[in-house]
Parts: sequence; C-alpha cells; structure tokens
Amino acid sequence: MSEGPTVLDASAEVFRAHGMTTIFGNPGSNELPFLAGLGKDFDFVLGLHEQAVVGMAEGYARATGKPVLVNLHAASGTGNAMGALTNARYANIPLVILAGQQVRRTVGQETMLANVNAGMLTYPLTKYAHEPLAAADVPRTLSQAILEASTQPAGPVYVSVPLDDWNEPALPADRLLTQRSVRTAGVLSEEIAAELVSAVDGARSVALVLGPQVDAAAVSDSSVWDAVIELAEHTDASVYVAPSPARGPFPTTHANFAGVIVPGIDSVRRRLSEHDLVLVVGAPVFRYHRWEPAEYLEEGTQVWQLTQDPSEATRAPFGTAVVADVARAITTLAKRVTDRGVRRPERELPQAKTSAEGMTGTEILEVLNEHVTEQVVYINETTTLDLDYLERISIDKPGRYHFPASGGLGFGLPAAVGFSLGDPGATVVATVGDGSANYGITALYTAAQRQTRTVFVIVNNSGYGALAGFAKRMGVPDVPGLTLGGIDFVALARGYGVPASATTTRQEFEEAYRQALASEGPVLIDARIVND
Repeated sequence: MSEGPTVLDASAEVFRAHGMTTIFGNPGSNELPFLAGLGKDFDFVLGLHEQAVVGMAEGYARATGKPVLVNLHAASGTGNAMGALTNARYANIPLVILAGQQVRRTVGQETMLANVNAGMLTYPLTKYAHEPLAAADVPRTLSQAILEASTQPAGPVYVSVPLDDWNEPALPADRLLTQRSVRTAGVLSEEIAAELVSAVDGARSVALVLGPQVDAAAVSDSSVWDAVIELAEHTDASVYVAPSPARGPFPTTHANFAGVIVPGIDSVRRRLSEHDLVLVVGAPVFRYHRWEPAEYLEEGTQVWQLTQDPSEATRAPFGTAVVADVARAITTLAKRVTDRGVRRPERELPQAKTSAEGMTGTEILEVLNEHVTEQVVYINETTTLDLDYLERISIDKPGRYHFPASGGLGFGLPAAVGFSLGDPGATVVATVGDGSANYGITALYTAAQRQTRTVFVIVNNSGYGALAGFAKRMGVPDVPGLTLGGIDFVALARGYGVPASATTTRQEFEEAYRQALASEGPVLIDARIVND
C-alpha cells in the first residue's frame, strides 16, 4: 500500500485538470480498482453495451467540444465497441478510451481477461494506442493520450492499464502533468493566402464544398459561421456539403446553399461540372461511397483543399492541399477575396413526397421542419433520408446536425443520449432507422435513468431500406436478410422506461411529435412509413 499519492491519485488529477470528470462506461473486473478509487466529483454514466457507451461519449463530445473519458472492459469490451469507434475516428472525436488490463505479471501468460498486445487492438481506428511499460508511467501516458486526442486532427486514443498499477506510488514529477498544454498555430502564410485569393478571384464559377471541420470550428467560435457565409456571398459560390456529411457546416436556409453531394465519383463530377474552381474546406477530397467509375472531375477544373488533417491532405487523389487552421483560413479568405456584388434570391425548401399507401420519410422531415425551435439539435441515422435531411430541414446555426461519420450502425440512439447529457439545454431529436435502432437500443435505459431531453423517432420501413436501394443499383435485387418485421419498438422503449407510441399517418406523427417536444424527459415515436 502506497503511503503517498498513488498512480490513481495522480491520474485523477490529470483528468480533473482537463475537465474530464464524466466517464462513460460498462464496468468489468479489471476496471474495479480504478472506478472504486475515484473521487465523488467523478460522474459514471452507465451504458448497457460498449457500442452504446462509445456512441454516448461521442455525442457528449460533439455537444461539449472537449475530450471525453471512456472506460471499457479489457479486450472483450473493446471489441464490442469497435463498430462505434469507426464513427468516432472519421468524425475526429476526441475520446480517451481507458481499458482495464489483467494483473501486469500475468498478461504474458494470457490469463483470463488478459488483453494481449493491447496497443495493437484498436489499430487503425485510434490516433494513439499504448500500454505503459511500467506503472510509474501511467499518469504521463494518460496526459499524452488526452493531448493526442484533442490536438488537431482530433480523434480517439486508447490506453490499457493493468489493474494492479493504480495503487503503485506516483512520481513526484507527476504534479507537472496538470500544467501541460499543447496549442496549434497553423495559419495561412502570406504567399499561400495570396495565391489562393488570386485563384478564387480569377475563377468564373466557384464551388465551395464544406465539411465537418467547419461546423466544429463554428461551434467553438460563431464568427467562423459568419465568415463562411461572407465568403460564399462575396464569391457568389454555390455551397455544397461534402459527401457523407457528419455535420451541417452551412445554413441550409441560405440562398447560396446548393445541397449535399452524392458520394460517388461520377455524381461528384456531374454536380461540380459547371464550376471551374472548387474550394474544399474542412473535408476530405472526397469520401466516396457508391462505386461509380468515372473521371474525377471535368478537364480544367481547379481544386484547392483546406484541412486540419494532414492525412486528408496526403491521401487525396487530386487537387492542391493546404494544411492549416480552418477557422483562421476561412476568416482570412472572407476578408481578402473580392466581393462580386451578386446576391441570390431566397432559397425555398422542397415539398415532401406523398403516397396513397401511407406516411413517407420526407413527410416526417417536413413535420420536423414545421416545429424547428432554437433548442432543437438533430441526430440522424436514417441512411435512406441522409441526402434529403439537409435539403429539407432549416438549420441556421452551427452544431445542429450530426450523422455517423463512417456509417457504422448503432450511432443514433447512443449519440443522442450523450449529446443530451453534454448539452442539457438542447432538445435532441434523433431520427433512427428501424434497422439501425437495434444496434444501440440499450441507450434507452440510460436516457430513462438520466431523464434526458431526447425525442427518439424510429423511422420504420420494416427493413434495411438503404441496402435495398444499393441492391437495386447493383443489379442484385434478391438479397436475403433485408426485411424486418414484428419488432415492437414501443414495448421495447417502455421496457427500458421510456414513454412511447406508434404512428402510421402524418397527422398521428405530428401530434405525437408535438407532445414529445413538450415532454420533460425522453420519448420514443415509432413512425411507420412507406418507401417514397
């Protein structure tokens, strides 16, 4: 027994210094010494499955903009969380995943619950992964992990700690860890700024393609939102959301908003064909999904990319890339480009599609849009509606739209709960497909226990609608396993303690949604639709 500060004492001080006293987890035996030794100021948010745990932590991080601590159980718990980890990796979410390890001297024997070669387990889904070679190095390793997670490009990290390390003596120098910080000062050089401004001013037609880094920057500093609007207006640019958007980086109500680009090579080429200059800001070039073999862009189209992620810059198949702080770059360009003096007429939202057979998905979006308030934040995991969502919902502030960055199912329900915990003043509306809902359904338990201000809308078409669409485009329509039936989401929700109802018409859904918005705690609506 250590008489002075222990490794756990020093580690807890590091977490406190970074404001990381909320822990998302599902405990196991390897983690008990760590959890039992924390102070009363730490809040443990229980999730019933590790995928839901990581999803909730991602939602919390999106709401707060800060690194979040996640506690997982050895290799088995980590394995359960890997699907959710793909979304966190590609959304640049700063998660610090702390996994318990068996007693240090027994790991090499591969005893029960030993995490063999722990540093490689989460590769390549983490920026940094390590198991300290000595107990005395645990606090420093955790300090490094936090700074790695939150330094641009942000992303999840993984640290495995043997359970007997926590009670070992801390080093006197560990007190210095609470004073550490890392700051990035990446600005456009005068030469690059002048070259880019010249390219924009000299272009006939500018396409501004925006990604999640823009929205994340605008949440931290609202002036970035104003600057990107100014940049669009001064250049008379058509503003597109980059393919596979994880966030909403531009007001969908703005006259220059031109919609979401379909994530296929030929679709991107055709959508951008009228522009001679494409400026991609805060996004990869490009995150394709559908296989549409074609030339990337029309001959002569000039592409510039501004990103905070060096990997995004180096892996792009075309274009001139600049790695720089996105917020500062946008502000610089907005001030320096020539104002062309053109302002576009007000944009009108498209009408919902209707069907004599029942309620459609776009009717659900239209109802959501009719009840937009300052407090509403949308978490979307309806892959059949992802291209429609930003086209049909009025979003005029940063941080109000969130989607799984890697398409890993199970994001919607947990992320909505986590976001609600991170921003208790928000009304979080989570639209989730019935197929996706089954992956993260246990998050309803945490919502009920914590009484989160969350409206869960299960967009229920009795199947994997997005996969059915892919099968049709691929010419393989008779794929098994794409239909679902007989799942009673109302009963499931009530079993977890969440009030719920089922709707089949627009009128029923609108009434249920209106009541849900007025509720104090979580509510689930099973919205049964026909494919439109």
